[in-house]
Amino acid sequence: MTNSLDSADMAACRALLKGGSRTFHAASKVLPRRVSNPAIALYAFCRLADDAVDLGDNRTAAVERLRERLDRAYHGQPMDRAADRAFADVVARFSIPREVPEALLEGLAWDAEGRRYETLPELYAYAARVAGTVGAMMTLVMGQRTPEIVARACDLGVAMQLTNIARDVGEDARAGRLYLPLEWLRDAGIDPDAWLAKPEFTGEISTIVQRLLDTADALYGRATLGIRNLPRACRPGIYAARALYAEIGRELERGGLDSVSRRAVVSNDRKLKVLARTLFSLRTEWAPARRLAPMAQLDETRFLIEAVAKTPMRHRAPEVRSKPIEDRVVWVIDLFARLEQRDRLQRAASVR
Repeated sequence: MTNSLDSADMAACRALLKGGSRTFHAASKVLPRRVSNPAIALYAFCRLADDAVDLGDNRTAAVERLRERLDRAYHGQPMDRAADRAFADVVARFSIPREVPEALLEGLAWDAEGRRYETLPELYAYAARVAGTVGAMMTLVMGQRTPEIVARACDLGVAMQLTNIARDVGEDARAGRLYLPLEWLRDAGIDPDAWLAKPEFTGEISTIVQRLLDTADALYGRATLGIRNLPRACRPGIYAARALYAEIGRELERGGLDSVSRRAVVSNDRKLKVLARTLFSLRTEWAPARRLAPMAQLDETRFLIEAVAKTPMRHRAPEVRSKPIEDRVVWVIDLFARLEQRDRLQRAASVR
């Protein structure tokens, strides 16, 4: 098993990442190369999978094609696409159990059928599949497989998905999608079907959005315990991703929790401040990791944790090394400064 992914395939995966998620792109820059490359490969495959279902004309057929691509990747015969080849390499090298990406495709299938979720645990089950799976896979490429750390990674993925749902209430509704727990809506006196037919922002909706953000924040807090037990070189990137995603919730709160008529966007200026505050605070987190004591797991992510536990590492994980933290902090802060300057120039040009 080689220690590096094909350079041309990685270039294609990075291009997809840079165009699709600047937040993930920036956070990945704080990870050591031995981790960021497989992480980018995983993201590229997952992003293409999500787009294939979300943007395709026949969503059910798209899911079936993805299952075929997954099957070929696990048999070492990936389709002739950069993301598929890189993904096949990563799942083999890091012994990622097939049940994990299969669960991701199951979540995408639920999207394809327009499934709604009556309770918060049902929403957890969806988030575990479309986002907890990504957290679990990311942990494996960092060489961490203990159940407690995988559980916290799943918490982080679920928290991020709940943040997405809170941010996109109006956008989803206008596309005919509803992810808010139906019992929460009914308890607030809102008929889900009637509201979906005419989505409006109300005080009751703001209360539900806040409730969802509070739930996400509790999971972000639990995830922090797992981040502290990652390899030191990996902590800055994951802390950065956690902080930038949690900031979406703060932006929603600053906007009065209205995610129906507007979409909360964290400006590059604010991202810059969040990154500076978060990454420089890592100086207090630089002590050797302590053994993570067992704590509560979401029942809905337990199957992912168990799948990892029963799948031993077949190859020795590469040693994770990193440049000094100060170098990586300065690099990411500079990246956002340059992004902000570019956005300002583009806005100025558009009004001429």
